[in-house]
Amino acid sequence: MDVLSSIVTTAASGMRVQGERLRVVSENVANSSTTAQEAGGDPYRRKVISFGQGTDAATGAAMVRVAEITRDMGEFSLRFDPSHPGADENGYVKMPNVNPLIEMSNMREASRSYEANMTMLENARQMRSQLIDLLK
Repeated sequence: MDVLSSIVTTAASGMRVQGERLRVVSENVANSSTTAQEAGGDPYRRKVISFGQGTDAATGAAMVRVAEITRDMGEFSLRFDPSHPGADENGYVKMPNVNPLIEMSNMREASRSYEANMTMLENARQMRSQLIDLLK
């Protein structure tokens, strides 16, 4: 087993899942004000991503993967707007359970994790290049 190959495999899997996490967070932010269009209907429900681990069959490297993407079953907030098509009989509209501040925090964390994996990948490539230079 080539240790540098397993470093690259692990870093690449980390980059893939953080990219998927960014996609989910972006979808949540984009739908943070999406309400139901029929009376009493439910608005957009926030998505949550969870990770799992695995092993690459070719290199034996530890890998991270997306275990599942689920919906956050938290409560919706209510906003009084009797003219809205999604308002209930009392004039309240259910608002999505997306908190843009939390989503932006998740986005920053995913971005930093992606960058850390990218740095690990670049360091492994540099180490491989240095090893080849030493063997010349």
